[in-house]
Amino acid sequence: MAQVSTSRETTFGPVRDSFRAVAVTVVPEAVSLQPAEWEEVERIVERGLASRPSSIRRQLRLFVRILEILPLFRFGKTFRRLDPDRRTRFLLAIQDAPLLLLRRGFWGVRTLIYMGYYSRPAARDEIGYRATTAGWEGRL
Repeated sequence: MAQVSTSRETTFGPVRDSFRAVAVTVVPEAVSLQPAEWEEVERIVERGLASRPSSIRRQLRLFVRILEILPLFRFGKTFRRLDPDRRTRFLLAIQDAPLLLLRRGFWGVRTLIYMGYYSRPAARDEIGYRATTAGWEGRL
């Protein structure tokens, strides 16, 4: 009898390396993340996507794949093979692309990267973020 897996495939499984390359370009400090910290970033993003339709996760994977292969047309290399400067230039071009779908896709990916990276307690501590229900008075 064949064994059926009960675990849901993660959003990042098939595009993990490409997603991390984009993340390191968007948040350069992410280059120092250890494997457990990357897993934490991905768990945070997964939780953020959990209430969304599965089609959103498929679109995210597709867009990350597109980001991986599009540089082939301009630089002759995939995104992960580009040097940091070219990665940044490429993502800035996507951010400002005339095609609205590319701009929106990148805005979404970048937002998820920020959420995953900066929602970690370690990152919040590093930047001194101390949200409180007391508002500005809580900062005193």
